[in-house]
Amino acid sequence: MLASMACLIFPSLNTLPLWNLKGFIASLLLHVTISEPLYYWAHRLFHKPYLFIHYHSLHHSSPVPHPFTAGHATPLEHLVLCTVIGIPITGSILMGYGSTAMIYGHVLVFDFFRCLGHSNAEVVPHEVFNKLPLLRYFIYTPTYHSLHHTEMETNFCLFMPLFDALGNTLNTKSFELHKRITSNSGKNGRVPDFVFLAHVVDIMSAMHTPFALRSFASTPFCMRMFLLPFWPLTFMIMLVMWGWSKTFLVSFYNLRGRLHQTWVVPRFGFQYFLPFATKGINKHIEEAILRADRLGVKVISLAALNKNEALNGGGTLFVNKHPELKVRVVHGNTLTAAVILNEFSKDVKEVFLTGATSKLGRATALYLCRKRVRVLMLTSSTERFQKILKEAPVDCQNYLVQVTKYQAAQNCKTWIVGKWITPWEQSWAPSGTHFHQFVVPPILPIRRDCTYGDLAAMRLPPDVEGLGSCEYTMERGVVHACHAGGVVHQLEGWSHHEVGAIDVDRIDLVWEAALKLGLKPVSSVNN
Repeated sequence: MLASMACLIFPSLNTLPLWNLKGFIASLLLHVTISEPLYYWAHRLFHKPYLFIHYHSLHHSSPVPHPFTAGHATPLEHLVLCTVIGIPITGSILMGYGSTAMIYGHVLVFDFFRCLGHSNAEVVPHEVFNKLPLLRYFIYTPTYHSLHHTEMETNFCLFMPLFDALGNTLNTKSFELHKRITSNSGKNGRVPDFVFLAHVVDIMSAMHTPFALRSFASTPFCMRMFLLPFWPLTFMIMLVMWGWSKTFLVSFYNLRGRLHQTWVVPRFGFQYFLPFATKGINKHIEEAILRADRLGVKVISLAALNKNEALNGGGTLFVNKHPELKVRVVHGNTLTAAVILNEFSKDVKEVFLTGATSKLGRATALYLCRKRVRVLMLTSSTERFQKILKEAPVDCQNYLVQVTKYQAAQNCKTWIVGKWITPWEQSWAPSGTHFHQFVVPPILPIRRDCTYGDLAAMRLPPDVEGLGSCEYTMERGVVHACHAGGVVHQLEGWSHHEVGAIDVDRIDLVWEAALKLGLKPVSSVNN
């Protein structure tokens, strides 16, 4: 508001140059010599009984400081801050050194340091101050300002502890506490019991992460128009991550006293299908598994593309390479198969299966044929079909049928999609067909006369704590079945790796264990 008023009162502001180095130097000098001491004394006045009770106590009402605390103040305090921040800008312009970059740059840096001081997380390493001792008087740290919120008669400065030193209000514990906190960083962190190793699906869904748009991440992901302007920036970040990045923590929650975390491999869905990128992706996955092993994580579950058969044999590559692993590596596919299979009504007598020779396809076919359900397995590989056929009981083998064209399913109303199909391929399904699916990304729901299932998912038990974001398109509290499969593995305390092919005999066992632990299947029908 003040900036808009200034532009109306002084039209000459619209003719300022984009850049002027002298303006940055002038604004810095004015900030140090005028704004810093002015804020220091104003801040001390706000801690006098009358002003504190009627004004400044609002700022100190946050039980735990966080970045938004920086702007949590009364209008009077905001006017003081506007004066403090406006003096260097106005002075530089009056000197004839003003520029657009200086105005925006000064405001952004000012707000950044204000939010940094209230972040309640230390980010400045003490080694910097060890090498340059005087620097500690010219830049404050989150630790320094956090002390002001606990011991309010000390550490009044804006950004420079020098003025607390001159005013005899510098808390003597400031620098030692900062050193102790940064020295112990990471040493006392809680080790997760379970890790779900995810990956980015596409550029749009990358903006669904909690640290990007927190409120957006608290709802199931869907395409929104407001995301489109951010696409070029996200694309550039994707390129940077491709060139230089490592696996990182994206979210966490607690379940029955155990810490569960989601780590993300910094790769997007399309990159998993680039032949020259597979080696790097496997390196990221391997490093994440080894890191989990070093930390003492009990179970790590691989998400969708991270357990791709063609990529690493469903995780067998890492287990065979590191037989000494203590962390159990699982793919969660057994529970995924169980969720899909338990969606079928008892009167289903025939299904059409794409992706029939994949891990999930194989397990689904073998399970259904034992239930005397006819399975039309779409595959052009007779060799792979015959291999699966030999695994079926002899009296059930006639229920497995190899087909090579979608036309074979034109009378079948139950489709299980394990390989992405086009709208044209969907057109062969009869009216009233339901598409179950375990394919990433999900198929396009273009048939108005059919229903489409979501990806297999389960709702976590109601005693889950701290789950503030949604997992891709799922509701809050609902996770993909491969994630839930790892949770079951961890809570049950199973000691084996679950990699490679799915043990069909364990499908019912895992399903019963999930229900016993309080996980619930989610209705997957979308019209």
